This record gives sequence, structure tokens and C-alpha cells, in this order.
Amino acid sequence: MSERDGEQLLVARREFLKSTGVVIVAFSMAGYGRAQTGAAAVRGPVSGPPDRNSVDSYIAIHTDNTATLYTGYVELGQGGPTALLQVAAEELDLDFEQMKAVIVDTHMSTEGLTLASRTAAIGGAETRAAAAEARRVLLELAAERLGAPSGDLRTAKGVVSVRGDARRSVTYAELVGGRSFERTFEQYAYNGGIELPRKNGDHAIPKERDAFRLVGTRVPRPDIAEKIRGTYAYAHHVRLPGMLHGRVVWPRGQGAHGISNPTVRSIDESSIADIPGVQIVRRNNFVGVVAEREWDAVRAASQLKVTWQPFAAALPGHEALFDRFRSAQTNDVVDTDTGDVDDALTRAAHAVSAAYRGPYQSHGAMAPNCAVADVSSDAALVICSSQAIYLTRFGLAPLLGLPLDKIRVQYAAGSNTYGNSCYGEAANAAAILSQEVGRPVRLLLGRADEIGWDNYGPALLSEVRAAVDGAGKLVALDYQAWTHATAWLETASQLALGRPPPTGGYGVPAPGPGRAGLFSVHLSQTDMYDVANRRIVNHVVTGAGYLRTGALRAPMDPSTFFALEGVMDELAHAAKLDPYEFRKRNISHARWLAVLEAAAGAAKWTPRVAASNVSSARIVTGRGIGVGTHHLPQNQSDRVTFAAAVVDIEVNKDTGVVVAKHVYGAMDCGLAINPGIVESQIVGMCVHGTSLALCEEVQFSETNVTSVDWASYRTLRFGEHPAVTPILIQRLHEQSSGAGEEVLPAVVAAIGNAFFDATGVRLRQYPLTPTRVLAALRA
Repeated sequence: MSERDGEQLLVARREFLKSTGVVIVAFSMAGYGRAQTGAAAVRGPVSGPPDRNSVDSYIAIHTDNTATLYTGYVELGQGGPTALLQVAAEELDLDFEQMKAVIVDTHMSTEGLTLASRTAAIGGAETRAAAAEARRVLLELAAERLGAPSGDLRTAKGVVSVRGDARRSVTYAELVGGRSFERTFEQYAYNGGIELPRKNGDHAIPKERDAFRLVGTRVPRPDIAEKIRGTYAYAHHVRLPGMLHGRVVWPRGQGAHGISNPTVRSIDESSIADIPGVQIVRRNNFVGVVAEREWDAVRAASQLKVTWQPFAAALPGHEALFDRFRSAQTNDVVDTDTGDVDDALTRAAHAVSAAYRGPYQSHGAMAPNCAVADVSSDAALVICSSQAIYLTRFGLAPLLGLPLDKIRVQYAAGSNTYGNSCYGEAANAAAILSQEVGRPVRLLLGRADEIGWDNYGPALLSEVRAAVDGAGKLVALDYQAWTHATAWLETASQLALGRPPPTGGYGVPAPGPGRAGLFSVHLSQTDMYDVANRRIVNHVVTGAGYLRTGALRAPMDPSTFFALEGVMDELAHAAKLDPYEFRKRNISHARWLAVLEAAAGAAKWTPRVAASNVSSARIVTGRGIGVGTHHLPQNQSDRVTFAAAVVDIEVNKDTGVVVAKHVYGAMDCGLAINPGIVESQIVGMCVHGTSLALCEEVQFSETNVTSVDWASYRTLRFGEHPAVTPILIQRLHEQSSGAGEEVLPAVVAAIGNAFFDATGVRLRQYPLTPTRVLAALRA
């Protein structure tokens, strides 16, 4: 049983395991709750994904004149599912309260990926197209029922009536309640923000933007009330009948990816003899423990003596990382090469050449990831916090030796996540333990597991040369970037399958110009600036000997813009120009100028050359400005979100402590479906960006990661958060382009620039830790 506020949600476990299609563990919009029985009347649980061009894959109308939206996009705390419900309600002419959602489930949901700001940009378009087609079906049926042409009908709150004669009406429920639409639709493409069908032919036309009544408004998120009350149910709260509690037992901190593969030499079972009822689980080099009581599992994982083969001293060590990047063999891809960069640098009035460094950083989930698994000989149910349930299912199949249609993955919210954090680890480990012991297992990672074995945001070395003419106009930009690519196999799978992880593939350059992969610098990350002579080269370090990496919020962009915007500030200073004025002089794109002006205006920017007020005081203040975005892969450069930030900081020159006092974050994400949600995202990005810029950095020796807790991997504390002013520029007639990542790199950049303004010293490596600050000031 799963208990919540006295209610019990029955999970017919063994019945499910026999057929994988009879019973659904259902959730309300805000978490675990009552099953949406109306939805089940239209669609029974069948292994997916369903046809992405079928209306019935997205929408069901019920006999109570409500509708359910099925979507693969999950609630990570960003409010995306609320926005999708707004879109569906808008196109269907329903009130928001008439919309329902079910838990994201591989037996119920469409194939959505909640990453790369896709929910509004892609999920919103899918939902709009499906709902528009559904409304067209309803109008066709109503026209036949009411004996009136479709053009004479109006819809409101799920009721179709004849214009001028409201007595002639019929509800959606009377037309299709509890039945299928049996209609396909065309996914939409975009041209200049206008939605167009991908193919010529008959298709429903979405509403005109000026007719929106729900989209563009501040509809409250349904999950917030329960979160405030403390009654919201997370993955950590899931309980199944007969469930055991589990923990993994891994070395403390990962070693060199692809070289230091954890290998068990021996296990001393007597080391936990004093803890009754604990089972040790081993599959190849995967080691875990399970127990009836959670505390017993915690104690056993801590006490169990496992002797591991020592890790090789194959890492470069924290301080030598960037030197190894620079001297390593690389796979080079030229993203952009226009004009004559070298000649322009030679002829320029002012030129800057600088190397900037960005660290490995962890996802740092506030609570370690948790998953619950129930695996039998022929089926599996896994409940976890995956951002991509179908990808998680795909990874579970070889691990469990089961076909995809026999594995069911359901989403349950975890704590914060910004990319591929360890939710996959938790799902895989829970499944392994459950399969080995033949009972449901709830697996909670330990803090050292979560931070020490994370898929870290990649480290980046940037060498930038840039120049301006006598009027302060950019004439050349040369951006050379070094990082390494990792094709990961999650640790739990790696250990259990007894195979080493791959050492290349994810983010490795593909053939052709501009195909540098996810972890690379792209033209779209620099094209806000007007510069004819531009070169961008990605040097992807090949071979093993580095840390495991993955997508972390705005992958690599904080480091990219820390470097790019730092060099722009250095050029402005060389040309004796105000940093804000310098950017306006070199940006002509109207939407880039708009966010820049919005941030500066909110901050009441006063023009002056940076570092012109440097003093000998013990505590000094500074202000910085920067722009930023997140390049979306797969040639989706038309989905750029525009962002800028101004940050006010305070520097204590005695202690080296930097405090961000106020952050002004401006964003243009096209159509903001829910402005309140987007403003909350801006606040979150400003706080997160401040933490990345001032605190967060993975520490490691030549053998392994050494930062495995909140003391050794420091994040911004609640009392250290800056005040934040979010500024949203609404573009009703532009496509939604995503709002979860783009302000963050601008904040990191602006903090670096603010430090120079306060001290007259340029720090080209972040985070701006007290040790690093004091060393720079003394130098």
C-alpha cells in the first residue's frame, strides 16, 4: 500500500506482473493520488510509446466533460506540465479546471524528453497540434448533431452551441465522452515563429495568438499547494507491499572514466553480522544491501567491508586538468570560419588574448535520487524520477534481460535535477536488487554515491582572441575550446553487466562542419555580436583518463559565456568604453538588444568604464553585465532564447569572500505560456548561476573524486542567496523557445565581470572561491 493523508492507493503487484497491462499505478497532477478512472475508460495501459500522430495518444474526453492530457514531459519543479495543460485547454476551449493529467508512464504516455528546454518548445507544439485537431473533430460531430455548419458554432467550457441560439448545444462528453477520436494529425514545423504543418494537406489550424485567453496568463501550478503544505508525495515516499529497503556499496568517489573500473576483490560478510536480516547482493562488481528496515540498510552499507582493486593514478589531478587538455590529442571540428581572423587581429586598434577555465560541476540534488522497483521473472515495474522514461526503460532492458514491452517505468518526482543526474543510477540499482532478491526494493542513493559518482557537467578550457577597431567595433573573434567527451554507461549497469564503460561517443564530433556535438561551442553562442571575421574551433580531447560527464543545466554554457563575455569586457576596458555601451555598439539583433536593455534598465545601469571606482577599502563593490543562451542541438538554432543579466557583488578583500547582492535576469523565450512560471525559472537560474560562479567545483586527486559531500562540494547556502529581479519579455507571436537554462550562463558571466569592476583584477577561472580570490588579489 502507498499511504498519503490517510488514503491508500492499491497496487495489485502480482496481477500487474502477470500481464503488465491490467493495473496502473496512477498519480494526480500533484503527485500520488486518486486514479484517473475516467482516463482508463478511454485508454487502458499498454506498453508504449503510442503513435505520436494520433490524437488519442495525447487527449481523452471523459463522460463528466473533462479531458485528460497524456504527455511524456514530467514535473521537475519547473512547471512545464502546467503550461502544457494550459495549451491543451486553450485549443480545446476548456477551462483549466476541466483538464487532468496522469502520471508519466511508459504504458500511458507519449514519448517526451524533459530536457534541453523542450517541454514548452516541442511539447507545447505537439500538444497544440493534437488539441486543435481534437477540437476540429468535436466541431464536425457537433455540426452533424446540431444541424448547423461548423462556422456557425462556438465552443466554451466544453460546450458547443449555435451562435445566436445557445439552446441548441451539446457537450464534448455527449459527443465523444469515453470514446476515441480515431483521428491523426500532423506535427508542426516552424518558420519565423509561425506554426506550419510538416506536410501539405488537410490539417487543423490552431487558434490565432490574439485570441488566447489561457495561454500567456499566470495560471497557478496545481502542485504548489501540496508542496507548501508538505503533503506532496515524492519518489522517496513510494511504498509497495512486501518492500525492502536497499543501498548500494560503491567506492567513495569515482576514478578515471574508462580506466579505473571498480572491481571487487573480496567482501567480508562478517563485518555486518551484528545487523540482523540484511542480505548482501552481488552481481559481478555490483554490490548492495537490502533489509526490512531502512536504518538497517543504511548501517549495513556503511559497515560492509568491501575490498576494491585500487584505482590507477590516471587522472591529471585537479590543478593539472587544463594543462592536460591543452597537450592532449584532440579530435578537432571547425564550427565556424568566416572572413580572415588572423589579418583582422593584426590590424586592430585593440586586441585581447586570454585563457578562461571552467570546472567540472555536479548536479548536486538536494535529496539523493530514489527509485522503487518490482521485478519478476517476466516483467518489471520501476518507479523513479527519470526525465526520459522511455530512455530509462531502454537502459533497463539489457540489465534485466527483459523485452521492452515487459518493462514499465513510471515517473515520481524527486528533488531538483538539471540534466542527467543519478536518477538512472537509482532506477538501475533498484531493479538489480529487486531482481536478485525477488521482492520490491526501494533504493535510495547515499550522498557520497550521488556526488561522487555523478555525470558531471564538463570542464572547459577556452582560449579566446578578439579585437576592435578605433571606434570600439568588433573586427575579429577567435574562440578555441577544449573539453572531453564521455559516452557513459551508468555505474550500476557497468558494475552489474561486468563491462567497462565506453570512452567516446556522447558529444564526440560527428563528421561535417558545425557538427561538434553537445559538449562544444557553437556559432549560436557567439552570433549575438556583429563580427565579420569569426572562427570557432572545438578541440575534443580523445582517450580515457578523465571524469564521467553528462548534461548539466545549459551544458557547458556557463563556462562558454564566462569566457566570451569576459573577453568582451576586456575589450571594452581596452577601448575605454562602458561595458553596456560596448555591447550595444556591437549588437544589432533587436531581441538581443531588448534583453540587454531590459536587464540594464531594471538595474538602473550608470555608464562608466569598468574598474573606474576601484578603492583600497577592505570591502568593495562591483557591477557586471553579460548575455547568454543555451544552444539547442540537432540544428535547432531557430529556437534560440535570448537572455542577459546584471549582477551587483561585494568583495571582502581580507577574507576573499564574494557575495552576490542582487541579480537582474532578463529573458525573451518567445511565447511565454505561463509568465509566472517563467519568472520563477529566471529566479531559479539566477540563484543557481550564482552558486556555480562562486562555490561549485568537483575536487579530485590523481586516483579519484574527493568531493563527496556538502562540505567538500560546496553550494550556495540559503542565507547566501542574492535578491533577484526577474524580467520577462513576452513575445506572443513568436514560438516558445524554452525557458529553463538560458539566463544561467549570463549570470555566471556577469559575476566574473563584476569582480573585475570591484577590484580591477581579472579572474579567468571560476568558481570565485576565497582561496582563488585572495591569490589573485595578492598577485
